[in-house]
Amino acid sequence: HFFPHLSLYTHKDMKFTLTKPFILRCFLISLFLSLPFLFFHLFSSQPPITTTTTTTTTTGLKIRPGYTSYDTYIQRQLNKTLNPKLRKIWTTRDWNRKIPVFAKFFQQLITKNLLQKTSKALCIGARVGQEVEALRRIGVADSIGMDLVPYPPLVVKGDFHNQPFDNDTFDFEFSNVFDHALYPQKFVGEIERTLKPNGVCVLHVALSRRADKYSANDLYSVEPLVELFNNSVLVHVVSVDGFGLDTEVAFRKKPPTPHKL
Repeated sequence: HFFPHLSLYTHKDMKFTLTKPFILRCFLISLFLSLPFLFFHLFSSQPPITTTTTTTTTTGLKIRPGYTSYDTYIQRQLNKTLNPKLRKIWTTRDWNRKIPVFAKFFQQLITKNLLQKTSKALCIGARVGQEVEALRRIGVADSIGMDLVPYPPLVVKGDFHNQPFDNDTFDFEFSNVFDHALYPQKFVGEIERTLKPNGVCVLHVALSRRADKYSANDLYSVEPLVELFNNSVLVHVVSVDGFGLDTEVAFRKKPPTPHKL
């Protein structure tokens, strides 16, 4: 017999019935074969995982996709900041190469009365503190940097989405890492919170080229910054050559509105 599990009644009627083991085997085989199609249908019907970022107000600023949570974003930033090869470059070759350039930028801001030697200054996303060292070398002694990874004595630990400083602390804040902000509104909001009234913020950003793979956003014009700094006034926009960043944007925080009697 070719079918050991078939039980014949009569050759005349050619009727037969299936035994229970054969039915069970057919069911299991069909179930096994259908599982891949079932899983494909279930997962393809689910909405794709999106980032936890907020939408931007203009087309000139776009958040990059791919961050499933804030922890994922922080870990990616730490991957760069803690990279031993990069840290060695930042503290050796880049240290002597970049400090004179930063010092020149800051000296020009002093000339334009946007920075004073008596200013209390903060450098946001300062890594190992090259910008802080530059400020101190030109006489802005009360300067400190902030980054996810501290680098004493120049840089303290802090997240630029939630600065560890009181309101109205600084006269001057500088950053060249706006492109790393997952939440640009929080980034700017914290600057305006910790700046004193009439305090100045200077950003170096890239408008004509896209930033590196660790960036969380892409900026295409100055207009989104003007919208974000809604408690400040735009002071100037100038072209710079800032290590891949091409535009300097300066804002001054508005003084408090006097109460009407």
